[in-house]
Amino acid sequence: MSQGDFVWYELCTTNPAGAGDFYSKVMGWTIRPSGLPGIDYNLACLGDRQVGGIMMLPPELAPPRPVWFGYIAVDDVDSKAEEIKAAGGAVHKAPADIPTIGRFAVVSDPQGAVFMLFKGEGEPPPPLPMMTTGSIGWHTLNSSDWEKSWIFYEQIFGWTKDAAHEMGEAGTYQLFKASAAAIGGMTTNKAAPHSYWLYYFVVDDIDAGLERVKANGGSVSLGPQEVPGDAWIVNAQDPQGGSFALVGFKKPQA
Repeated sequence: MSQGDFVWYELCTTNPAGAGDFYSKVMGWTIRPSGLPGIDYNLACLGDRQVGGIMMLPPELAPPRPVWFGYIAVDDVDSKAEEIKAAGGAVHKAPADIPTIGRFAVVSDPQGAVFMLFKGEGEPPPPLPMMTTGSIGWHTLNSSDWEKSWIFYEQIFGWTKDAAHEMGEAGTYQLFKASAAAIGGMTTNKAAPHSYWLYYFVVDDIDAGLERVKANGGSVSLGPQEVPGDAWIVNAQDPQGGSFALVGFKKPQA
């Protein structure tokens, strides 16, 4: 993976055990303790592949709202954090080491969307193929002004524009590429209380995935909604209130 790729995802929540049970049933993940010293941190695994982490919501996060964060790979966490400040973003947690894992920082773009910078130790595993069931397959920045946000991310990570889709009253949905393929999009969402990243988890059948969300105490706020590429999405919340999305195809009815 190269600088600018999303490489890890982390849920900070009010009930890690309950959230782990929910996502294991919805996504088929196996939840395992990380074994990291001094922290109760669980790993969400797709077979033997680690795809994300689940931990207690840190007390400094206010209001206490469960949230998924994405980690973006960089070559140098410290210098990239300084670049972000100079470009109008903010550093919420200064660069720090995770022993044997890597170095990270908590930052936000000028419109307030929070994400992590990360430089891992050792060679990372190869990326999973696009639309692998159980993986995180897409990323949407819901911004107060996507065009201003684009200038920031292009400068900081070298992302490039892909196709743009006009969504009627919802405005433009601008796809972007990181190191190789399109991995996400940006849109202006003036109804949102703040700018934020939304992460899409791949399911093998969008209708079955939606039913698993509802059957296990989650809620659905949008969808299923068809999107370009014959895929469908669902916007949802887990039982603790953490927002996420599903993406997948519709299986033919028997």
